[in-house]
Amino acid sequence: MINFSAIIRKHSENQPDKEAIAYQGKRFTYKEFNNRIDLLAKSLNNIGLGRADRVALLLYNCPEFLEICLAANRAGLIFLPINYRLASEEVEYILHDSQAGAIFTEQEFVATIEAMKPRLPNLKHTISLEQYARSGWKTYDSLIATGGVSIVRDAEVDLEDLHRLMYTSGTTADPKGVMITYGNLYWKNFGQISELGISKDDAGLVAGPLYHVGGLDLSAIHILHMGGRLVILRKFETKSVLEAIERERITLTWFAPTMVNMILNEPGLSGFRLDSVRVIINGGEKMPESLVQKLLNAFPNAWFADAYGLTETVSGDTFLDRQSTIRKLGSVGKPILGLDVKIVEDNGNVVQRGQEGEIALRGPKVFKGYWNNPKATEEAFRDGWYLTGDIGKLDEEGYLYIIDRKKDMIISGGENISSLHVERVLYAHPKVLEAAVIGVPDKNWGHVPLAYVVLKRNETAQPQDILNFCKGKLAKFEVPKHVRLVEALPRNPSGKVLKKELRKLSV
Repeated sequence: MINFSAIIRKHSENQPDKEAIAYQGKRFTYKEFNNRIDLLAKSLNNIGLGRADRVALLLYNCPEFLEICLAANRAGLIFLPINYRLASEEVEYILHDSQAGAIFTEQEFVATIEAMKPRLPNLKHTISLEQYARSGWKTYDSLIATGGVSIVRDAEVDLEDLHRLMYTSGTTADPKGVMITYGNLYWKNFGQISELGISKDDAGLVAGPLYHVGGLDLSAIHILHMGGRLVILRKFETKSVLEAIERERITLTWFAPTMVNMILNEPGLSGFRLDSVRVIINGGEKMPESLVQKLLNAFPNAWFADAYGLTETVSGDTFLDRQSTIRKLGSVGKPILGLDVKIVEDNGNVVQRGQEGEIALRGPKVFKGYWNNPKATEEAFRDGWYLTGDIGKLDEEGYLYIIDRKKDMIISGGENISSLHVERVLYAHPKVLEAAVIGVPDKNWGHVPLAYVVLKRNETAQPQDILNFCKGKLAKFEVPKHVRLVEALPRNPSGKVLKKELRKLSV
């Protein structure tokens, strides 16, 4: 089985002078990129890291992030990207649960890692990107300098060997380590390359965080697979995104829903030349047709590929085809090559087309299981199908629609209410920037909808104005009973609203 790092080596041989990565004014060819991966892989072995040891990354977006991932592959290790937005206790939990032997980080997080080191006996190596780390720390450049000049042989791997370990966001419980294999990676890549028509001529913009499947898998990995070019932004900032697209002639990118909202509300949006973009991948809250049309007007040659995916499936399970952007508005499309989708009842029986149930997935891109958690793994699968916990339906043409998270469905007076359906109506309000709906206890109806709403900049509205807008657009029982205006919604890195935090506020 070919190690993914060997694909980068092949590109360095076939197109050594082709630009691989651009970042903050620096540009790296495939030859330079591959050489640095070689040096780092050798250094990782030199310091005593062995087969299948876990190497953690707590970093903002940067070229080193990808170098570490690929060097870990080349050395036969497993890389572990960690969300830099997590609290220190959550970072410590992940490092402890994974038994990571090394961590790469940057100066901002050095003190945090140093404080938890005594409680992490397996964490033998701490490496900082900057030169001014604490005593006992290695620096990235000094580590690479010890790698020598010899070419490192790419570690032999099987389809079932772990390519990486990624932890879920923990929106409902402690984070779980998702074991992603080389087989998962390759099937994901093949499916997305075919679906999105990715080639070596593509220029991908990495604007979302690389520790997340959206930034890593929907913006970067498949383009590197084909020998294309990546432009990396350290963090998302709307003006920087638009400038990069215009300057670098970006062809493909992934945006979380909140990122799309911010771009559409950028005052200078119409002043940028964005016609190079051919694919914008999105997934999450559904936008009304008016906002979709606004996006297509700003990006005149783009396919707005609404998508569905999970960390457990290495993202990008379904994509809405370009011809159906408006015709199937609200759908996340059909499954990619190598993935089966069905909708099931609680007892596992398949529902009829058009009926709602839990989304179940099967195929070689579906993860191996949860790290060190056989109970959670067993509960996640039934007869070889992964139960996503999402409620959806398939229409007569096989297009998938996401109704809600199973735990977020609101049952009011015996009626099922989709919070996503109510949110979509709220998003259509001209003054609403963001909205989220949860169910709250009610003595008469069991539960009723409560809407949290963020208004657009410089806009004002009263809760009753929002409620009046919903009437006639929703069934009476679906109209929120209460509206709370807030400054912002709590979100995880994928852009999904943390409704467990909103439930705490509602008490």
